[in-house]
Amino acid sequence: MMGAHHAMTGAAAWIAVTATAGHGLGLFPVTPVGTIAGSLLCAGAALLADADHNSATISQSVPVLGRLVTTGISRASGGHRHGLHSLLGLFSAWLLATVIGLVLWEPGWATEPVRVGPALMSAAAIAFAAKVLGLSKQSWGLAWAIGFAVAAFIAVFAPEQHSWFVICFTLGYGVHLLGDLLTTGGLPLFWPWIPKPPRWWCRVPVLENLWSSGGYLSVPVLGNAGSLREWLLLIPVTAYAGYGVLFALLETWGVNLEAALVDIAGALPL
Repeated sequence: MMGAHHAMTGAAAWIAVTATAGHGLGLFPVTPVGTIAGSLLCAGAALLADADHNSATISQSVPVLGRLVTTGISRASGGHRHGLHSLLGLFSAWLLATVIGLVLWEPGWATEPVRVGPALMSAAAIAFAAKVLGLSKQSWGLAWAIGFAVAAFIAVFAPEQHSWFVICFTLGYGVHLLGDLLTTGGLPLFWPWIPKPPRWWCRVPVLENLWSSGGYLSVPVLGNAGSLREWLLLIPVTAYAGYGVLFALLETWGVNLEAALVDIAGALPL
C-alpha cells in the first residue's frame, strides 16, 4: 500500500475506534482534541513499519540521519517487509510506545508531569503524517513545525490527552500491517519463522496467492500496491476521515455538526 494511503487509513481507524457521535464505534472515547491530534498521530504511526525501507518517507525526514537510521533498521530487521512487518514487529511497537509513555518531566511551573516521551514521539509521527498527506506543502521544515506544535500543545495544555498514546500508536502500526496484508506482496506475519507451503499448494491458482512459495501470507483483495482498487478504497476512507476531523473541529467551537445537518435536512422541501 502507498505511503499516503497507509496514513489515511491510520487516521480513519483512529476515528472509527474513538468517535462516539454516530460515525464511530466509541470503543475508546476521547475529546475533540484527542480526535484531531490522535488522527494525525495514528496516521504517522501507520508509516513507521516502512522504516525498514531506504526510500520511505521516514528516511527523508532528516538529512543524512534519516537515511542512516532506516538503513540500520532495515539491516537489523532483515530488510523491507521482514521483521517490522510481522506480529513481532507489532508487539515491539506496543512495547516501545509503553516504555516511551513512562518518560516524564516534572517542571516546577506545571501542575502535573509533562509526558516528554509521548510528546517527542507524537511530534515525529505527526511530522511524518503532515508530510505524506501534503499538509506541509512538501516542506520537511513545516512538517516538523506542525508536529512539534501539536505535540507541545497536548503536552502542556492537555497532558491528560496522552492517556491514549499507546493505543493510538499501536493501532496505527497495526493498520499498516493490515493494509500490506491486503496486497499481493503479503507479509511474513510469524517472522523470524517463515514457514513455506507444500509444493502442491503452490500449484493451486487461488491458494498460491494466499500463501506464497516464499512463505508470505496475504489476502490480496487490493491487488498490487498502488492499484486502482486501492485508490478506489481510499475515496470513502478519505471522506470518512475528513468528516471525523471536521466534526471534532466544529465540536471544539461549540458547533454540533450532526444536529446542524438534521436541521438542514428538515428545512429542505420534500
